[in-house]
Amino acid sequence: MYVVERFAAWAEEYRKVQSAPEVLHHAKRAVIDWYAALLPGAIVEPAVFLEKSLSDEMDIGKARLAVGRRATVRAAALINGAAAHTVEVDDIFRDGIYHPGAPTIAAALALAQANGASGEQFLRAVTVGYEVSTRIGAAMGRAHYRYWHNTGTIGVFGACAAAAELLGLDAKRFAHALATVTTFSAGLQQSFRMDSMSKPLHAGRAAEAGVTAALAAREGVTGSLDVIEGESGFGRAMGDSPDWNKSFETLGKDFHICRMTFKNHACCGHTFAAIDGALALQQRMNIAAREIERIRIGSYRAAKEVSGYESPRTPAEARFSLKYVVATALTHGSVRLAAFEPARINDGATRELMARIEVAIDPELDAAFPGQRAARVAIVARDGRQEEFLQPTRVGDPDAPLSDAQLDGKYLELAVPVIGEGKAKALLQKLWKLESEKTLAP
Repeated sequence: MYVVERFAAWAEEYRKVQSAPEVLHHAKRAVIDWYAALLPGAIVEPAVFLEKSLSDEMDIGKARLAVGRRATVRAAALINGAAAHTVEVDDIFRDGIYHPGAPTIAAALALAQANGASGEQFLRAVTVGYEVSTRIGAAMGRAHYRYWHNTGTIGVFGACAAAAELLGLDAKRFAHALATVTTFSAGLQQSFRMDSMSKPLHAGRAAEAGVTAALAAREGVTGSLDVIEGESGFGRAMGDSPDWNKSFETLGKDFHICRMTFKNHACCGHTFAAIDGALALQQRMNIAAREIERIRIGSYRAAKEVSGYESPRTPAEARFSLKYVVATALTHGSVRLAAFEPARINDGATRELMARIEVAIDPELDAAFPGQRAARVAIVARDGRQEEFLQPTRVGDPDAPLSDAQLDGKYLELAVPVIGEGKAKALLQKLWKLESEKTLAP
């Protein structure tokens, strides 16, 4: 069997199995975290620009945008997928260097709303999308991440698998959907090495592509079944000929959706270990930002290269500036949405501290990437004191997870300013009981 057929066969077989309570619980956590990312992203660009550009697909159809506007299934998947990736608070699968929620859940929700699927069917589709895509992401590994943005390239598989599950495609059509969506895989890292809106569009396009491939397969469109492992296929063209057999070793046994990273800071996830380590060391030394003479940060290569803006001018650049987010955390105490307002980006104290930060690749920590995301932080005080701290993981990673209460807090912090406290709390209550919803039709 080809790779796409093996995933499809598992998905079809999984329909006969009742979801374990733990898997169901973690699927709901993923959906809650997705809404936390979606709502603030839905009221800013590029989502608001996409609504205008797709005006002929607005106010029709059976799917809904984040704030309730009707849209076609594909437009809703695209816009909600982009919105959920915009403010950089969406979930991460660490081993796949990948944000699965933005594309996968956007695709699943659009189809679930249009088809009147139940809450349980929706959660199962989300689970299937996560399990298929995270394994493809992990297999492609670091070689793929050199040039490609996994949330776009790997996200198509999550969106497609979730959509195929909601459509109830048999194994044959499910496999063809995955084969077709493989050829839609796209998203270059260069697109966010300069200030642009392209990065969130990767997630939105992946969601739309997944829906399109699944709907096409339902009607009989076929794909090349060997497109992933073939001589000129996905694995060789965009990676380093990965061992696909490893992708199936724990499929259906170890559910990746149960070990997601939920972000505790509103910026690039590669900066998190440095932020957490700097804050921990600041507290241990009982030192104010103005008392710091110098900071040295050692981390893995991607942390230095992807978040390498030296003097950010815009929110997008600031979210990908390791020096900025560490400096603003030490100066203001956190890196939430307020950190990317113009006044904070241009804050004099933060800028002064940035000039005293050095960032380097730590060979030991780089060798552990992507399985471990760590940082080594050293602070030298103006009074001569100096200490070093190893942050071995990120707050929010599976080995240091956010509790349900902390996840609720994150959601409310991000949702209330957009839809109000009453609606935000009502939605949260509904999401925690999603499996009991008979239909998700608006």
